[in-house]
Amino acid sequence: MPKVAVYNVSGQQVGEMELSNNVFGVEVNEHVLYEVVKNQLANKRQGTQSAKTRSEVRGGGRKPWRQKGTGRARHGTIRSPLWTGGGVVFAPKPRDYRYTLPKKVRRLAMKSALTSKVISNELIILDELSLATPKTKDMVNILNNLNVEKKALIVMNEKNEAVIKSANNIPGVETTLVNTLNVYDILKFDMFIITKEAVQKVEEVYA
Repeated sequence: MPKVAVYNVSGQQVGEMELSNNVFGVEVNEHVLYEVVKNQLANKRQGTQSAKTRSEVRGGGRKPWRQKGTGRARHGTIRSPLWTGGGVVFAPKPRDYRYTLPKKVRRLAMKSALTSKVISNELIILDELSLATPKTKDMVNILNNLNVEKKALIVMNEKNEAVIKSANNIPGVETTLVNTLNVYDILKFDMFIITKEAVQKVEEVYA
């Protein structure tokens, strides 16, 4: 089982935590990670883009000039895609980009993403994380104590408004709850900061 140090908000090591091999010690499957990230990004697409085809553009009811004898190229309508103001060839239309992946694939991707953070030493476990009042300066101090200088995702077991509001104004830092954790967010951020309780919750679900 991989062992990871547990820190407090002052950046001091207060213990170690043994992580489950079934969640944080699997073989990283890069293809599955790619498929799940692609799926998540596709599901986020609004699919509201739209353009008009030549049959939908207004005007162009008559032939602009006769077929022969003018010396110019033949045309049947000024709303042809060749003309300025004409229709669009294969115009995009509103559609749903959503599709689903098998549950086993999604679970494997989550385990692979979590394991990749352990392997690359980008996982920080906190014994607890709470603030009495929202204060960006306090959150900045916590991140400095943990030597976090890159983009970071903070994962909590329960919602804490003070922590969320304190992190909102820090560029590159986001907070999320363990029950809304997803593969894309894990991979998007350089550092993965998670509370001890949240780790236990993750192991309960994915072990």
